Amino acid sequence: MSPIPTSKYHSVVAQIVELLKRRNIWFETFEHEPVRTSEEAAKVRHGYSLQQGAKAILLRVKISTTEKKFVMLVLPGDARFDSGKVKNLLKPKDIRFATEEEVIAATGGVLPGGVPPFGNLFGIETIADPKILEQEKIVFNAGDRSFSIAMKSADYIFIVNPRVAVVISK
Repeated sequence: MSPIPTSKYHSVVAQIVELLKRRNIWFETFEHEPVRTSEEAAKVRHGYSLQQGAKAILLRVKISTTEKKFVMLVLPGDARFDSGKVKNLLKPKDIRFATEEEVIAATGGVLPGGVPPFGNLFGIETIADPKILEQEKIVFNAGDRSFSIAMKSADYIFIVNPRVAVVISK
């Protein structure tokens, strides 16, 4: 197997690849044209469905008038989150999508569309919907819009240890 040219991507790509190698976790990588949406990504990740795409959504959650934090939701590429379920789960004063600037700042420069479902790498609480974990394998942009990684969902749970809660619309 030839070495993965992670140096031409955001440093988070190499961080994830090294983490998976260190833990002896099976994974495969895809270099492709830049994609931003789950639908675009599904077209370039041959052998994987839209449902297997682990979409990472960054939300800004207002806990109180002075306390705000980011929370990452991880859901299947074909799903939408239910704001009512998220509000019920987190009990925030307010919730909204993180702005592009906030995403870049919270992830050390990763662009929206390239954010991996590894909130733990950024100190961000991660909530995974159980629907994505029903897939044997998941695939996601790994820190760059042009680089994806597929891995087993059981290994994802082991590495990221997300909070598992229903957050998608039915």
